[in-house]
Amino acid sequence: MTEAPVTIIGAGPSGLATSAYLRHLSIPYTLLEREDCFASLWQKYSYDRVHLHLAKQFCQLPLLPFPNTYPTYISRNEFIHYLNDYVSHFDITPTYNRSVETASYDEIPGKWNITARNVNSGEVDEYSSRFLVVATGETCDANIPTIEGLESFIGDVLHSTNYKNGEKFKGKNVLVVGSGNSGMEIALDLANCGANTSIVVRSPIHILSRTMAYAGLNLLKYLPYNYVDSIMTIMSKFVYGDLTKYGIQRPQEGPFALKVKYGKYPVIDVGTFHKIKSGEIQVLPGITSIKVNNVVFENDKEYPFDVIVFATGFKRSTKAWLKGDDYLLNDDGLPKPNYPNHWKGENGLYCAGLARRGLYGAAMDAEKIAHDIKALL
Repeated sequence: MTEAPVTIIGAGPSGLATSAYLRHLSIPYTLLEREDCFASLWQKYSYDRVHLHLAKQFCQLPLLPFPNTYPTYISRNEFIHYLNDYVSHFDITPTYNRSVETASYDEIPGKWNITARNVNSGEVDEYSSRFLVVATGETCDANIPTIEGLESFIGDVLHSTNYKNGEKFKGKNVLVVGSGNSGMEIALDLANCGANTSIVVRSPIHILSRTMAYAGLNLLKYLPYNYVDSIMTIMSKFVYGDLTKYGIQRPQEGPFALKVKYGKYPVIDVGTFHKIKSGEIQVLPGITSIKVNNVVFENDKEYPFDVIVFATGFKRSTKAWLKGDDYLLNDDGLPKPNYPNHWKGENGLYCAGLARRGLYGAAMDAEKIAHDIKALL
């Protein structure tokens, strides 16, 4: 049995930020990570060309800003280098290859009991702490939706977490499913590499440039988000015009309203729209079924594809191992309480980085959690 005042589950940016703030306040902790490295999404499961979509001041972790030499929009390699420096600076030492199987609260001693399986040896380790921080992240378990006939597809099927670049897909017919930021950027990368690229856009989306997103985030410091949404929508219509000509609908609600209410991010355009406008990327509606190598769409048209890339997001398995929590997290592993009261549960349970507010939100959570634990101790 390993005991510490705090156990943190997950060594992504949220877990690292919480660890750093606890270290800053001289609070001992145990940090458990199921992978063999910290920030595994960035180090192992992200595509080569990915950049932080927001300016660096909105993405830095607490107590250690990005170096002044870093560009405004940081690349994958630069962010990993920053995280390496962050881990070293705060002497963060995760216990790797530990997959949590149960975490339950024992009222008699007032502690959380955690069991975690060593994925290498198969042995089960036990941990005990007064406080438990769930920092497993929004991007926890890759999700591929159920589609009729998918098992019959004779081409390559991969999730965005297994996509690196489009070099090996040159000349192939590739379908990207999912029109969030990852899907849009993967489609751009494929088109740039010479693939015949199509993308499924099922739901209405907002498209903003980096400049618009930067301006909007700064305006939110002074104006209510409904005013900012009006400005952003007008700017988007001016820059991108009528999206319906390209098979894309704009939502009725504004980009920041959707983000605040549902955690749905606007698409930050880094060149994909130009490819859509030129016809280099084909926009298609939702999929109804798959027949061997043909994909059938909601408009009753079907096209042959060699590859399908699912940029369809993630699910969270938290509720499979977290026992006795009826207050903080829902069945999908996201907070039940609304922001800004989402981070604290009952009996010393917390969550970091689950409010769907990106790295900035994770940094805020880490600071609040650490100070709250310090006050209780």
